Amino acid sequence: MDAMDKDRDIPAHGVRPLWTEEPARRRRLPDPVRTSAVRAVIIIALTLVQVMVALLCTLAGSWSAFPVVLATVASTVVATWGVLDVWVTRQVWRQRYGVVSRPSSTAREQRRQRRRARKAEPVTSPPAAERGPARGAAA
Repeated sequence: MDAMDKDRDIPAHGVRPLWTEEPARRRRLPDPVRTSAVRAVIIIALTLVQVMVALLCTLAGSWSAFPVVLATVASTVVATWGVLDVWVTRQVWRQRYGVVSRPSSTAREQRRQRRRARKAEPVTSPPAAERGPARGAAA
């Protein structure tokens, strides 16, 4: 019995796809926000690598430990700027494009009540004598 005979007990009537599409849990970030987020992640990753190099140089007693530590401090400042850039870009995008106007449920209910009240009232116009002269009529 070879390896192919082991699979004979699996029913062959329905072929399952390799993957199934699922709806996204969250909406995709806007492009400017995503760009700044990717930039921040790359900067943070490089900063972490630099921290490890500075640590190893310091432990080894290498002459390059001091310049690497200084560069790591500068990279930490730049990484902080990158994270703040993501936050500011996200807030700016929300202020410009992300305004969604939704009335509250109480306001919606009040509008429904007024609409119902208007529909319930009979629409009657006053007699012509009470309305006054016609627009184009000579006085």
